[in-house]
Amino acid sequence: MKRPVTLTINGASRTVEVEPRALLVHVLRDDLNLTGTHIGCDTSQCGACTVLLDDDAVKSCTVLAVQADGHAITTIEGIGTAERLHPLQTAFWEKHGLQCGFCTPGVIMCAVDLLSRIADPSEAEIRHAIEGNLCRCTGYQNIVTAIQSAAAAMRAAKAEPRTAAFPSAKPAGQPAGAGV
Repeated sequence: MKRPVTLTINGASRTVEVEPRALLVHVLRDDLNLTGTHIGCDTSQCGACTVLLDDDAVKSCTVLAVQADGHAITTIEGIGTAERLHPLQTAFWEKHGLQCGFCTPGVIMCAVDLLSRIADPSEAEIRHAIEGNLCRCTGYQNIVTAIQSAAAAMRAAKAEPRTAAFPSAKPAGQPAGAGV
């Protein structure tokens, strides 16, 4: 017997009817058409299905959809757009952090979680954060480099003056009312 489950997916509330045994990964892919979350093993070994559940990285093949009822889920589709990629997506592209791309969404979601907690992670912290994600194509070095690059870009963006983001703001050092 199906039951309604309400999830906040990438900032939007969605209600779906699910079987109590339905895994979150299947609901995301099959019912909500969010296919960026990949199914690699169904045994929580590979990490390809990693999403954020209330801002914590989880393997969605280990979570029943009914367990996520009332919670916030962020998928790879929710962190950037084609026009404005997330810094991690940009860094993976620029630093060749992917080859076939199958593991990339899960690795990026783990990295989003890591960088939300540690702005300047060490190589060891990065490797620890992604150790539950298997990549059969790379030796992980470019993945680590991409995460380091994204972390640096995110720190730099935080340090930028607000005038770049908000052109109507008065430039630093200009007296109040100048240029109005």
